[in-house]
This record gives sequence, C-alpha cells and structure tokens, in this order.
Amino acid sequence: MSKPSLAVVGATGAVGTVMLGILSERPDVWGEIRLIASARSAGKKLICRGEELTVVALTPESFDGIDVAMFDVPDEISKEWAPIAASRGAIVVDNSGAFRMDADVPLVVPEVNPQEVANRPRGIISNPNCTTLSMIVALGALHQDYDLQELVVSSYQAASGAGQAGIDILREQISLVAGTTAGDTPGDLRAIISNNGPFPAPLALNVVPWAGSLKADGYSSEELKVRNESRKILGLPHLKVSVTCVRVPVMTTHSLTVHAVFAKEPSRKGAQEILHNAAGVKLVDDPENYKFPTPADVVGTDPTWVGRVRKSIDDPMALDMFVCGDNLRKGAALNTAQIAELLAIELTS
Repeated sequence: MSKPSLAVVGATGAVGTVMLGILSERPDVWGEIRLIASARSAGKKLICRGEELTVVALTPESFDGIDVAMFDVPDEISKEWAPIAASRGAIVVDNSGAFRMDADVPLVVPEVNPQEVANRPRGIISNPNCTTLSMIVALGALHQDYDLQELVVSSYQAASGAGQAGIDILREQISLVAGTTAGDTPGDLRAIISNNGPFPAPLALNVVPWAGSLKADGYSSEELKVRNESRKILGLPHLKVSVTCVRVPVMTTHSLTVHAVFAKEPSRKGAQEILHNAAGVKLVDDPENYKFPTPADVVGTDPTWVGRVRKSIDDPMALDMFVCGDNLRKGAALNTAQIAELLAIELTS
C-alpha cells in the first residue's frame, strides 16, 4: 500500500516551522506532504525533507486527497477548519485547545495512552497543552507502578509559550536592561520597560506569576489546562491537582516542580529506575555533582528531562522532582508528529 498523505496546517508559524524540521528527522512514513497556511502566506517556498514545497491557501479543497492533517493554528481557526478537514476525509491531529476537553475527541500522548488514537468519532485527535506535555510522560511512567493520587505543580514557563510575540518582546526587554541597574530599586524596571507585549508585567530580570487568561476563582487558563488535561490523559477523572503557573525569562523550554502523591509507596531508587527506563524520558539526577536538567540543557531536544528526584520528607507516599521539556518540540510539534505516525501505521496496516 502507498504511503499516506499528510497536510501541515499553519506551516509558516512558530510551531509549524519546528514541525517541518521534525518531519525531516523522523521516520519516512509519508507520501505527499502538503503545506497549508493563510491566504497571505500562499505561494511561499519552504523546505521539508530536503524538498522545496509551495504553501497553499487554507480552503476546503486543500484537504482533498489528504489522509492526515496536523493543525498548528490558533483555537478559533482549528474550531472552524478541523471539522471541515475531517469532512473531506482527513484525520485531524490538532495542536490547539479547541477540542482537548471534548468527550468525543481523544487527548493523546503516545508514550502514555496510544490506544486512544482509535477512539475518534469526530475524526479529530487533540494534542495536549505544552505545559502538561512537559511533565506528563514522566508522570505516566510513575503512575503505572505507583498509582498517582494527587499533584501539586508549579510551572516556570518560557516566553515562547506566548508565541513569537513572547520571544520578540523578551529579546527587546533584555536589550533595554543590559548594562543598567534595573531591578535594584522598586519600580525602575517598569520605568525602563514600557512594552510588556503579551505579558502582564516586564519579563526580563523578573518572573510573572501568570500565564493564560483569567478564569473563575482567580485561576488562569494555563493552570486549569494542566489540571483537566492530566486527568483526561491519565484516565483519572478525580485526580487532585493544584497548579500555579509562572512565566520566567527563558526563551524556550518549560520547567515544572512536581509533588506527586501515590497510592503505593515509592522509593527514590525505584522511581529513578522507572524514569531511566521510560520511553521519552531522560533522567539527569546527580545532585552531589550538581547535575540536573535546566532549560539551557533541554532546548532543542525531544525527551522530558527529569532531575532532583526525592522522596518527600513529610509524606512517605510522595515524590518531589524537577522536570523540563522543550515546549516547541515535545510540547507541541513532536507530540503531534508522533500521533500522526501512529495513524500512518494504522492506515498502512
């Protein structure tokens, strides 16, 4: 049987650009690859798998003959166009938040719940939020052995989580404060930085305890995504989850501190062994020699990196750890590509 065809919708965006690079690195399971974007981007030439491809405009007809369509576009675009693509015969893998909590749309992480790709009554599969993805592969591995009961999480999210605008404004702010005494006196940072971009406060030389939009009871949308998506991916609808999301002056790679409580008592050595052997996880945990993951180590890589694994001092059923994941790769493009590859295997079997 011939190889299935693939469309990349949003090919010219930040995640779409990473996706084209990932497709060139991954197994060659695709026949035609079609690049789709807005009308203003139509006609652009992009390289994928060493071949120059021309971007075509997003129309219903652009999905004709496509087996799998990966969407890397804003929520409102996915909400409108993913059902159209599905109606034209494509299986949609959507990286937006438009369908993640839809009961008829599976939320898939291939290392954790790959079987869910077959359960797609709407012809759509969702990719989790990048913050959730930065930790869920490691937690999924530990859950299999220890039975996860509760999570207390703090995120340290990179500027690129807010898109290209986040990257651009952080670079601009860094240039403004470089060589100054900004941050030494209350208010002087805000006096120098007048443009916060997509963030509610200056990000350079600062941390901002907010990511996403305002939801009920003072929570942000990013915090609720981590809670609700973790429950759905792990199949634990009553999992207790407490989350605080923080934006930090890092370009790319989200980090999280995780306090995980289990039904079965874990050991530090046992948890380290599980994480060392888990697919999609890289354990770097040698605090005696100050070896643990940081965003500077993780950016541009695929695994979920884990370090600082400790058994909780006050709760024998809990583990504490630090995790990092490149939010543009595993947090977005890579997981989408992995889901699509599962579909390619299904379509050719």
